[in-house]
Amino acid sequence: MSFEPGDVVRLKSGGPLMTVEQVGTAAMTGEDTVWCVWFEKIGNRQARQEATFRPSSLEKRSPSYGGSFSVSRA
Repeated sequence: MSFEPGDVVRLKSGGPLMTVEQVGTAAMTGEDTVWCVWFEKIGNRQARQEATFRPSSLEKRSPSYGGSFSVSRA
């Protein structure tokens, strides 16, 4: 399966929904790699997390919107 930046994915074994940030070859291993980001609640705030995965460990998912949100500008 191929992935593109912006795809929403999840590990086949479960876990949070993640967004593909980059797809390419890892410099150290020469293996196909998918760079992903997601947010995790830590205390009262959302912390950005990131990691790399082999494409074979990921599956594409539909984006899940847990409700509405708004943006305020000062």
